[in-house]
Amino acid sequence: MGVIRLIWGIVALVWTILARLPVVGIPNWLLVPFAAVGVILAAIGILFTRRGKRGRAKAGLLLNALVIIVAIWRLGLGGGLI
Repeated sequence: MGVIRLIWGIVALVWTILARLPVVGIPNWLLVPFAAVGVILAAIGILFTRRGKRGRAKAGLLLNALVIIVAIWRLGLGGGLI
């Protein structure tokens, strides 16, 4: 299950890179809820896995949290319109 969270975080990260283009700022409005679901799934994954197997779920949690921070920062700059 940690692989799914990690892939979810990588997809969100790639989406963030595409949404940082000046013309394509509107996807940030969809990116925040997408990454929030990833954070929730990763947190559930961390809760239900053993200590030694939490690495991928933690990486997914960090990636999705980073994406949320960057997307909110980007929305604050231009409202997602530019």
